Amino acid sequence: MKLDLTSLEKALKSYENALGFAKERLNNPVSSVESNVVKAGVIQNFEFTYELCWKFMKRWLEFNLMPGLLDGVSRKELFRHALEHKLILDFNTWVKYHELRNTTSHTYNYEIAEEIYEMADEFFLDAKHLYQMIEAKNE
Repeated sequence: MKLDLTSLEKALKSYENALGFAKERLNNPVSSVESNVVKAGVIQNFEFTYELCWKFMKRWLEFNLMPGLLDGVSRKELFRHALEHKLILDFNTWVKYHELRNTTSHTYNYEIAEEIYEMADEFFLDAKHLYQMIEAKNE
């Protein structure tokens, strides 16, 4: 039985659209309010896409290793398994994404928002890589 990757695929497309819109819009003069709103859209897409990414990592690993094997493991342990099975390229980068996501869920902080926006392209590439690896190994 194959994993249905439709939701991850749609999240990646939405994220890509948000990034494209933000780049296009922010290349022109805009007010700080408009800039913040556009960046907030990218950040919201980051949050949603990140959540789907780690859940699909876990699903794929459990489906291909052993159901329940990863129940209760930390996100870091999940990322170690994902790296071991070549689903992700860099453990520390995914830990950083996790830390940023955790921060956004607890409080709004302008500096954190800017940090997330600045790494938005990198996360998109990593999330797309994860999708491609899962898709290629989806049996």
